[in-house]
Amino acid sequence: MIDRYSRPEMAALWTMEARFGAWLEVELAVCEAWTALGVIPQADMAEIRAKAAFDVDRILEVEEKTRHDVIAFLTAVEEKVGPSARFIHLGCTSSDIVDTANAIILVRAGKMILADIDKVRAVLKDMALAHKDQLCMGRTHGIHAEPTSFGLKMAGFYAEFDRHRARFVEALEGIRVGKISGAVGTYAHLSPELEAHACQLLGLAADPVSTQIIQRDRYAHYFTTLGLLGGGVERLCTELRHLQRTEVLEVEEGFSKGQKGSSAMPHKKNPISAENLCGLSRLLRTNALASMENMPLWHERDISHSSVERVIMPDCTILADYILNRLAGLLKNLRIIPENMQRNLEGSFGLFYSQRVLVALIDLGLPRQKAYEMVQAPAMRCWEGKRPFKDEVMADAEITRHLSQQALEEVFDPCYYLRYVSAIFERVFGPGA
Repeated sequence: MIDRYSRPEMAALWTMEARFGAWLEVELAVCEAWTALGVIPQADMAEIRAKAAFDVDRILEVEEKTRHDVIAFLTAVEEKVGPSARFIHLGCTSSDIVDTANAIILVRAGKMILADIDKVRAVLKDMALAHKDQLCMGRTHGIHAEPTSFGLKMAGFYAEFDRHRARFVEALEGIRVGKISGAVGTYAHLSPELEAHACQLLGLAADPVSTQIIQRDRYAHYFTTLGLLGGGVERLCTELRHLQRTEVLEVEEGFSKGQKGSSAMPHKKNPISAENLCGLSRLLRTNALASMENMPLWHERDISHSSVERVIMPDCTILADYILNRLAGLLKNLRIIPENMQRNLEGSFGLFYSQRVLVALIDLGLPRQKAYEMVQAPAMRCWEGKRPFKDEVMADAEITRHLSQQALEEVFDPCYYLRYVSAIFERVFGPGA
């Protein structure tokens, strides 16, 4: 991933140094397991522990000749260790090391991503509670529907990010497996006991059944979950972009001193963070498809998945980390504009009360279609004449023949739309929310 969208801590997991470092962790864990089983003498294990290291430039130099990165890595390590290096990689195949190391790195990356999700959840919760009773217009098809509250909007996004978190926890557990089972997964030169010991040292579970590789449905679960997370980020950011439109302007991204919105138009303040996050989220979803394409490999393995994963593993985790942190910052600095929410509520002349009038007439026993036609007539007059819907209803003889002025005043109470918000909040945030 390019530096522009990389945060240092996550990016550091995917350097060549870190990748080869994870390989070395696996090789050492396997050696420790062999030692516990009495195969590697203690003196040799001490020598391996003391001297096992590598030089990235040397690995790359050897790979130019061997065209095999694991052999190049082993050559570089063996040169450091000396004669005791004969025990390193004993009975293993390359994928034992690479796939188990992938699990180590993906788990580390996943823990960071979980912390990032929690940052977003915390901000969304604060926003929801702070604006719980702030009326704003709800929209369907982009058109005024009925009022909701801005806090309820944010509570909905919080609940979604709760689901993203739960899915990712499951995916993270699914990827937290290693395999030290040999060329086609039969332990021909190893043993399940050795594998279990090595994986335990690495904080991993042993894959119950592997071939030469860990099966890629585990990877697909991990990356499609990040794809779903990207969809959630884009859904939230699309909402914010719509709400920042000049004609709406119910929220506005923070605009720092010295910031510029346009090279040509000095007045511009654009929703650039939300737009950026929408674009980057699409990459998470695109890479999710690539992870699913990696599942059907030939027989016990082929290598078609490898090139894909060299790209999507760092790119997806680095992007997810960047996206979530930028989103948390965007939400923290978002300007909420209640006066514009009120202005927009009034912008459709109170037509959103139409269902309240309809239901009130139906409750009196009128047939639904009859009541619908009775309400639609003043609604159309209101829209065409740009007059308050309440005035049109109050002046409609057919409606007032059934509903008294006092009954209509109750119908036009905006607080009616908030009466169950607390109940919803308790379902999302727990009692007392």
